[in-house]
Amino acid sequence: MIDDALTEARERPSVVSYRKVRVLVEKGPDQGRELFIVNQTLRVGTSLDNDLVLSDRFVSRRHCAIEPVADGIRIRDEGSRNAILIDGIRIRDATVSGPVRLSLGDTILLLEPQNDREEREQAQSNRFGDLLGQSARMRELFAALARIAASDVTLLIEGETGTGKELVAECVHAHSRRSSGPLVIFDCGAVAPSLAEDALFGHERGAFSGATSAEPGVFEQADGGTVFLDELGELPKELQPKLLRALESRTVQRLGGRKPTKVDVRVLAATNRNLEAETARGQFRQDLYFRFTAHVRVPPLRDRMDDLPLLVTHFLSREEPPRELRDISKDVWAMLNAYHWPGNVRELSNVLRRIQITPGYVLPSGPNASEGVLSSPFASESPSGWPQQSASGGVVPLRVARRNASDEFERSYLKHVLEKAEGSTTRAAALAEVSVQMVRRLLRRHGLG
Repeated sequence: MIDDALTEARERPSVVSYRKVRVLVEKGPDQGRELFIVNQTLRVGTSLDNDLVLSDRFVSRRHCAIEPVADGIRIRDEGSRNAILIDGIRIRDATVSGPVRLSLGDTILLLEPQNDREEREQAQSNRFGDLLGQSARMRELFAALARIAASDVTLLIEGETGTGKELVAECVHAHSRRSSGPLVIFDCGAVAPSLAEDALFGHERGAFSGATSAEPGVFEQADGGTVFLDELGELPKELQPKLLRALESRTVQRLGGRKPTKVDVRVLAATNRNLEAETARGQFRQDLYFRFTAHVRVPPLRDRMDDLPLLVTHFLSREEPPRELRDISKDVWAMLNAYHWPGNVRELSNVLRRIQITPGYVLPSGPNASEGVLSSPFASESPSGWPQQSASGGVVPLRVARRNASDEFERSYLKHVLEKAEGSTTRAAALAEVSVQMVRRLLRRHGLG
């Protein structure tokens, strides 16, 4: 007989209904394009990483963001040069109800709420593993990740730099049936194209000059566990067919090898590129893109500002000594809320660490925030570096400590190399003996421009 008092109750996600919004290009070079959004932010501009890419030469690379909200449609200027107009009036951040027409350069967009609705599941908890969030977007993400983790499907994690895509992969692995197996991470943009195939699939002895012994690749190392391919969009095009073959057959063939090796792995991948647009342009293989069965998008911090108190509380609790939300002054809190956060959650973590170290730290200005000085609320105490002790007095998990130390090291190293290279990314890449693409990606990650 089972004791009901010992039975663990399963948390069931709630179901929320959202109204669809139709977005139609009524006038301009892209006239006739149409799409629908449901509880998501639609980014509009000429840059290929937007959700709606326009060819209007008077539209900025990142022009505006359109988001359905409870009381209408929110429209935000993302730093455009030629502004957003409604009936001739310029807007920067406004919520409108009912159908509305936006003027962007020579383009007119019709935003039209629809009668039909779409249901989405939301987790009851404000966390999934080490991921935190109380906003609707994050709780929907948690519900999706819980379903995906329980399966063995391939997963593509999309999102901007600094949103926590690697942490998503770690949490999916930790909640999967493969959690006792290894999680092997491969950064597709951190390895020279000539070395990527060897790193992924391994080599046999004598396969090339210097191959004095056989070495397994990432897929063999992860046998029984999970492979996480970070920055999938950076994978050289000539390697994409071989990756597709490995995903389909679950076999790999080492360089210099004659027989394929069977591997039991689950594959997760992440990208900050718009791979759907890359596929349409022929820059990424369509069959490889479709091989990832499940797709999730991690929202940028500026789209989930309801989570700011929770995230700040979490990061302050990891300091030594631990801090609390009330330790943040009103002026600093107002500045954190007004900032655009191009570097997302990673930037927030770094900013909170720096404002306790540097009194008068300047938070860069963004399209929706003016430049201002952050006077450190902790200036009377000296910093102690990255936290080795958690708020409860225990030891910070190794992966967290390593990630924090790595971020601080990368930022300091990049500053030093750029100074030596007199600001040239090409010379900096040569000095660091890495690709120019990797230097640029790290500069974006750490907000160094």
